Amino acid sequence: MLPERILIIGLGQTGLSCLRYCQQRGVSPVVMDTRACPPGAEQLPAQIERHFGGLALAPILAAELIIVSPGVALATPELQQALAAGIEVIGDIELFVRECAAPIVAITGSNGKSTVTTLVGEMAEEAGMVVGVGGNIGTPALDLLPQAENKPLELAVLELSSFQLETTPGLRACAATVLNISEDHLDRYDSLAHYRDTKLGIYAGAELAVYNREDSETRPQQEQAAASFGLDEIEYGRIVHDGELWLSRFGEPVLPVSALKILGAHNQLNALAAMALADQAGIAVDAQLKVLRRFAGLAHRCQFVAEKNGVRWVNDTKATNVGATLAAIAGIGEAVSGRLWLIAGGQGKGQDFGPLVPLLNGTVAAMVCFGQDSKQLLALADNTVEVATLDEAVAWCAGQAQPGDWVLLAPACASLDMYPSYQKRGEHFIALVEAL
Repeated sequence: MLPERILIIGLGQTGLSCLRYCQQRGVSPVVMDTRACPPGAEQLPAQIERHFGGLALAPILAAELIIVSPGVALATPELQQALAAGIEVIGDIELFVRECAAPIVAITGSNGKSTVTTLVGEMAEEAGMVVGVGGNIGTPALDLLPQAENKPLELAVLELSSFQLETTPGLRACAATVLNISEDHLDRYDSLAHYRDTKLGIYAGAELAVYNREDSETRPQQEQAAASFGLDEIEYGRIVHDGELWLSRFGEPVLPVSALKILGAHNQLNALAAMALADQAGIAVDAQLKVLRRFAGLAHRCQFVAEKNGVRWVNDTKATNVGATLAAIAGIGEAVSGRLWLIAGGQGKGQDFGPLVPLLNGTVAAMVCFGQDSKQLLALADNTVEVATLDEAVAWCAGQAQPGDWVLLAPACASLDMYPSYQKRGEHFIALVEAL
């Protein structure tokens, strides 16, 4: 039962889904946003009380329940005052968890979340299950709850960001994973350990914690049932079978790596994680394998764009942190016969770019830098070039690359200094390449 005095902080797609959820249950919430003209404001019914352009303390302290957007940190002083006053502050995922009767598969990590979430969702669908897929990807979680005319969910597959996990104390998934940990969002968290600990909160109450053997930071810190995936022969891993490398389950061959359409060791780890989660969720193995054989990857993630004058162009605009850029380079590295040219830059979010240095001194022919934090990237090595725009970066690479070379957009940075979203940055890159 919802209380009468509910405050939704943060509009947009998630905030509107929270509004619909409340109204369907007979509650008319108050809506607040720090932005003067938040997205979705035009969709608010006239009778909804609203406060835009800041956080007004009086409505906050008058609420019985605050539903906060992932974009608003719990450390915000006004929310701290609400918590000190005994007001419950949760996110939309917590609301979903409290109502969803189906088992939940929960997926987080610095990189690969959307790929694994999509894989598990497609595996469940292939197996004939009624599945809802959403959270930090696609559909807001509350919109997955079935209406009266719909069949009840048999499984929910949720991609969860660290921001969402901050406000989801009651998750208790049937299977939960932290795929990997690398520096990200250090403009919000005071240390990498703080960020990691927030991610590891996904394991709280989980029936099975699925961690990455290649990344010790993903291991659960509490005693609980666990499974793991990695690139060796243990549990969900890889073995040599009939002279080639296969994905394996507890030492038994499952699928040749050559049958995967997604490239690179990082995507093999994604496939293994999806298998472990799917097994725990009761998804048939044959359905898992059908999806793994056909899945070609998501847009803007190591996405082949075109071959122009013998040069292959790859769009990984979703590589918004250093770890993702390292994974992208490793993913295509085995396929590159010539030189590799890297385009990077944007908002660095307080990251240490140092892990890129060994690649700049070896694998990468040159890195073209643009955007807000381009100076930090430029200082990493001698083979770096600064340009003003992505247009100039593509033109420079086109002038340098020879047949057999690859050009990779893997920015290691967020896009919001120059683009509304990483997708828009990727779409611009694709258009520039296609125009060559």
